[in-house]
Amino acid sequence: MSMGTVFQVPWTRIDPWPGGAATLRELGFHVAALALDEDSVSIQEFAATAPERTAVVFGTEGDGLARATIAAADSKVMIPMSGGVDSLNVAAASAVTCFALQGR
Repeated sequence: MSMGTVFQVPWTRIDPWPGGAATLRELGFHVAALALDEDSVSIQEFAATAPERTAVVFGTEGDGLARATIAAADSKVMIPMSGGVDSLNVAAASAVTCFALQGR
């Protein structure tokens, strides 16, 4: 029995941040931050035209990402929610995002 897809999805932790955004860009990645900002686009809208090499930055539930991290991103993306919910834990947010971006 396998442990799921943890070994199939490329991920990393980069320090220091947000300086790591420049490193990702140098490697050819588009940096997308998950953030509930007024000018964020929905994950569906972003996924429709997302660059093939997209790095997604996730924050913590509740606090989210630091303003400097959001400012360092190329795109701001949000997961639309209803019912008064304004955040997801990182596991749920990453699952939704990976599903939306599959095949890119």
